[in-house]
Amino acid sequence: MATVTAAWARIEGWLHQHTPGSAAVLAGPSTPALIVAAETQLGVAFPPELVESLLRHDGVTEWANILPEATPLGLKDIVEQYEIRMEIAPDVDGFTVHSPNTEPWWNELWIPFGGDGDLQVIDLRPGPRHAQLGIAPHDNPADFSDAWPSLCAYLTAVADTLEQGGAVGEWHPYVIEDETLWWDLAGKTEINGEHLRQAPSH
Repeated sequence: MATVTAAWARIEGWLHQHTPGSAAVLAGPSTPALIVAAETQLGVAFPPELVESLLRHDGVTEWANILPEATPLGLKDIVEQYEIRMEIAPDVDGFTVHSPNTEPWWNELWIPFGGDGDLQVIDLRPGPRHAQLGIAPHDNPADFSDAWPSLCAYLTAVADTLEQGGAVGEWHPYVIEDETLWWDLAGKTEINGEHLRQAPSH
């Protein structure tokens, strides 16, 4: 059965073999005590899959294009980004859904997983879409139209694509000249003057 830990292990294995520069920036694990302290500070319980991910990797040690939709955040940055959104939302009427949009700018039950200005968030609102993974942009209402059903499903899709080829949504894996991973649209051949080659699959 797929788990967040198993997906991360597969991603790590591919990175170590093909892009050691990217593997090197994965941070070590967080701790249960630090995670509980963060939950207490925010007044919200983290979803189990996020806890599992943080206990594998507490984000990255420096920015890297390791995952296709957003760079995974460490615990400190998850807390910071959540608090920033909660602070700003009342001033921009950000908790309210404005037609024709179907989502607000922010909700207190969205927990950041990745990103910076635009956040990849786990939706903890009750209902059939609970735990889905969507995007909360910094300048537009959130978008769950192409949401992943779970963090595990997303990370498993990343592992499948690295190992077997293909794409994660519209994002294809490439390798830069310095042996780091880069995700981009189909048909790309260079980034910032550096050559891109298609990522190898097993």
